[in-house]
Amino acid sequence: MRINIPKDHPRAESLRIREKLEEGFEKGLVASAGLIAHGRGEAFDYLLGERTIPPASQAIRTAAAMLLTAENPVISVNGNTAALVADEIVRISKSAKAKIEVNLFYRSTEREIKIKDRLEKAGASNVLGVSREADARIPELGSERCCVDSRGMYTADVVVIPLEDGDRTEALSKMGKKTIAVDLNPLSRTSQKASITIVDNIVRALPTLTENIKDLEGKSDLELERIWKEFDNTKNLKKCVEIINKRLTRMAKEAN
Repeated sequence: MRINIPKDHPRAESLRIREKLEEGFEKGLVASAGLIAHGRGEAFDYLLGERTIPPASQAIRTAAAMLLTAENPVISVNGNTAALVADEIVRISKSAKAKIEVNLFYRSTEREIKIKDRLEKAGASNVLGVSREADARIPELGSERCCVDSRGMYTADVVVIPLEDGDRTEALSKMGKKTIAVDLNPLSRTSQKASITIVDNIVRALPTLTENIKDLEGKSDLELERIWKEFDNTKNLKKCVEIINKRLTRMAKEAN
C-alpha cells in the first residue's frame, strides 16, 4: 500500500526508501530476506546520524581512485541494490568503465531476469551473470553466490559489492581480488574483509562515488594508486566505530 509521505515528515527519506524496497519486493526484484537486511542496516544508519561521516567520505574517494585504475572492474548487483540505486549503478558503470553482474543469494532465473530488466531500463547494456551465463564458480563458497560469470566477476581485479554477505567478500579476497563494500555496519564480516568499506547508506554513497570518479578522472594512474595504496581499511573502520560510540555517549548524557 502506497502512502502520501509529507515532505516535512522527520522520517520522510527513510520512508521513501522503504517504499522503493516494498515495490521491489512486489515486482519480484527483492527477496523477503532483503527487507529484513534493510531494517538491520537502517538501525546502523540511525547510529551514524543518517549522514555521510568523514571516514565514509574518505573511503568513497579511495574507492573512486581504485575503480579508475582497475583493469577489469565489476559491480555486483543484488535485488536491494537494483530496487534502490539502479540508475546510479549504471552511471558508475559508464564513468568507471565497469561491467555489471547480477549475483544473488536467493537465486532464481526469474529474479535474475527481472533485475537485469530493471538495470537495462536504467540504461545498462550487456548485464552479466544471468542464468547459464553464470558459468564459473568461486572456490570455497557453498551458497548460490558462488555462481559467477567468467567474463565478469571470475576474471575481475576489482569487485564492487554493495549490500553484500561476508562469506563471498572473503572468498573473493582469497582469489586475489580487491573488493569495495558498501555496508552500514562497520562490525560486519563484509566490512572487516573488504579492501575498502564505505560505511554509509547506499542511496547516499553511490551518488557521491559518481561525483568522486568524475573529480578524479584527470589524475594520473600514479596519483590514483597512491590514494588507494595509502588507505587503511582497518583504521577507517575504527574511526567509524568511534563516531558511533561518541554519538551514543552524547545521546546518553542528554537523556539524563
